[in-house]
Amino acid sequence: MTEKVDTESFAQLERLRELRVSHRDLDYLIDRLQDDPMVDQLRIRRLKKRKLLLKDMIATLESELIPDLDA
Repeated sequence: MTEKVDTESFAQLERLRELRVSHRDLDYLIDRLQDDPMVDQLRIRRLKKRKLLLKDMIATLESELIPDLDA
């Protein structure tokens, strides 16, 4: 008996990993930039907005990976 490999789930997991890494990197960058008094506040706001978008994308992808349970 051969089992099918769910390549879509693997692709989603890989995408989820990439999004989490990007989110973490943005968090680190924002922290570093906030310590610099010469940095443009508009840039920080844009980075925070991007970080929030990534967080939403991560939450959406995580919810897609959770199997539906019929109770």
